Amino acid sequence: MKNFFATRTGIVTAGVVIGSFAAVLQKVGNPANMGLCMACFERDTAGALALHRAGALQYIRPEIIGILLGACAVSLRRGEFRSRGGSSAVVRFFLGAFAMIGALVFLGCPWRAFLRLAGGDLNAIAGILGLAAGVFVGAQFLKRGFSLGRSRPAEGAAPGWVLPAAMVGLLALALADFGPLAPDVTDKVAPHAPLWISLGAGLVIGGLAQRSRFCTMGALRDLFIVRDVHLLLGVAGFAVAAFALNLAFGQFHAGFAGQPAAHTQQLWNFLGMVLAGLSFALAGGCPGRQLILAGEGDSDSAVFVLGMFAGAAFAHNFALASSGKGAGQFGPAAVVIGLVFALVVAAIMTRRRPA
Repeated sequence: MKNFFATRTGIVTAGVVIGSFAAVLQKVGNPANMGLCMACFERDTAGALALHRAGALQYIRPEIIGILLGACAVSLRRGEFRSRGGSSAVVRFFLGAFAMIGALVFLGCPWRAFLRLAGGDLNAIAGILGLAAGVFVGAQFLKRGFSLGRSRPAEGAAPGWVLPAAMVGLLALALADFGPLAPDVTDKVAPHAPLWISLGAGLVIGGLAQRSRFCTMGALRDLFIVRDVHLLLGVAGFAVAAFALNLAFGQFHAGFAGQPAAHTQQLWNFLGMVLAGLSFALAGGCPGRQLILAGEGDSDSAVFVLGMFAGAAFAHNFALASSGKGAGQFGPAAVVIGLVFALVVAAIMTRRRPA
């Protein structure tokens, strides 16, 4: 039987459901314009594990646990779980770290970029344009033969189960009401929706994204390389659904100034997401897609996810992340270094295909 989610109606349906969950999660407690943000949620979880000491950004986010485990459950049910990896792990780790740094200079992953716009934050326009520019550059390297190498079946199932098992461990800590390891900030907790609502939403989103291959970076990559708009229709459904529910819930506030978890330095909004978009394109997926692939047993994507956790620690321990006042003290320099790294990797690992 044909996969419904492989149709245009199916991908739009998946986008609408995911965007609706984002608006609802904001309504029931998640931060404003941050109903879903893979970069921000991985950052908060890293903080809960004391990888950084930003007190108000320390909370194990059940959404990322649910997304990975939901994708894992569906892939197992459909016989699509495959333990695999071995494709330039160190490069993927650093791409993940720099992708996170770029996202935290902008203040959001690709999902949050569209959610910020759906909530009226016009600063997100620069970020979305930067994302598109970064993916466009990455697409040019992909067309010329860029590859991080072939992923191969792992010897045994263990490598593919490491990150799903780690997420189960994080869930156990969350259920035990685990506080941050840093004792000086245990009185500060990031705003959040109720745990069971967040976890349930994550499980549904993970399953839908696994079946539909929902990916913001993939949508732009397919548009630039093969002029295919299938995934882009899902992203459109995602943004429109979030916008409609934000209007209904009174969560839409248009403007540039005073937006939640945002700044008005448009150059760094743009360049931060250029770095993120380029890193996602070279690694083969946006943060949400990397979680989905890790849930399917892909240890290469798991390494990228761990790189993002490390990038969150770097960003908040070394004044790289932005705030409402603007880019962090060393954030612009880190973006430039990240762009150089990504471009050098892209150039070195591009092998021209025979004519």
